[in-house]
Amino acid sequence: MDQSSVRFGELTVHGFRRLLDVKLALRPLSVIIGANGTGKTSVLDVLSLLASSAQGRMTPTLSDLSGLANILTYDRAEELGLGIAMDAPGHDPLEYSLWVRPQGLSHVIREETLTQKRGPHTTPFLHINSFERDIKYYDPEKKKLLHPAWEHNALETSLAQVPKMFQEPEDFRRRLASSTFYHVLNVDPRSPVRLPQSMGPAELPGRNGEELVSCLFYLRETNRARFETIEDSLRAAFPKFERLEFPPVAAGTLGLAWREEGFSKPLYAHQLSEGTLRFLWLTTLLQSPGLTALTLLDEPEVSLHPELLSLLAEQLREASNRTQLIVATHSDTLIRFLNPAEVVVLDSTEEGMTNLTRADALDLDEWLKDYSLDELWRNGRMGGRA
Repeated sequence: MDQSSVRFGELTVHGFRRLLDVKLALRPLSVIIGANGTGKTSVLDVLSLLASSAQGRMTPTLSDLSGLANILTYDRAEELGLGIAMDAPGHDPLEYSLWVRPQGLSHVIREETLTQKRGPHTTPFLHINSFERDIKYYDPEKKKLLHPAWEHNALETSLAQVPKMFQEPEDFRRRLASSTFYHVLNVDPRSPVRLPQSMGPAELPGRNGEELVSCLFYLRETNRARFETIEDSLRAAFPKFERLEFPPVAAGTLGLAWREEGFSKPLYAHQLSEGTLRFLWLTTLLQSPGLTALTLLDEPEVSLHPELLSLLAEQLREASNRTQLIVATHSDTLIRFLNPAEVVVLDSTEEGMTNLTRADALDLDEWLKDYSLDELWRNGRMGGRA
């Protein structure tokens, strides 16, 4: 099945920090804007937590987030509720729901379901139907819900433990588990992205750029058209750029050399500016054939010159044909190059909770005749300001 033919649909969140009770219809590209503290990164954290729960890593991920009790909406929620839907070509969407509550220093999964309607007037079909320790999966051979015949880890989701022969829930699990969260790239002097890297097949540049060189070299050797697209993007961003080279450093190890017009010697990764290195990494990521079903990007505009943001917007839009992109940004310049359908505005309610609104749901048509999208954001017509 073509990865791009299957999309995640509505995301629902109850009780996660300021996301007390929100819904967001996920589209191919969703760029989230809003003032500090309105919950932009929280939306990405929720999706990352769902991915971790599908991987069987919910417990350590909750620990990394300081524990379930510390991420619940203060004084407003006693448990965490998450839900996400996924298209199923030829059928109604799969709908996943997860409710987790604190228990001592740990947690308990109170309820978890994976359902699918099979017609407009039928009761939803149950793939997973779990209530605390009453765990049930639909067995396609015996055609009924059964308790697991294996040891079930009560602290991890039933979704993470679904047998692989159960095709539809396993496909849902696999796609959700593949979701990847990319934070701002570390470009410190000794960061992985600046060092020589081992040669090997890599379809992604790595969350920390630890496979950037391997990915670029692999693309050059196996997918020349996509590698040339990356170099064309770099020429558009940096007019003096000529080409990338990969000199061997040691046995099985390659460096990254950046050739520019007018210079007899190349620049190496440790000599590139922060903005240049981040743009190279982003361009490689967004052109990578290994993009997962859902890609989460936090503040991709960091260190980039404003003139590069139009190119970034084009790359985000093109990549959204192959992955669903959810991006959090502070950049009004980036917003200038987006369509209202691609923008999600976050505001705080009087109670300090988060409100999400799609920009194309706002009455902006008359304003857009005279103002650009970023100007409407800055002057408060779209909300999303402190």
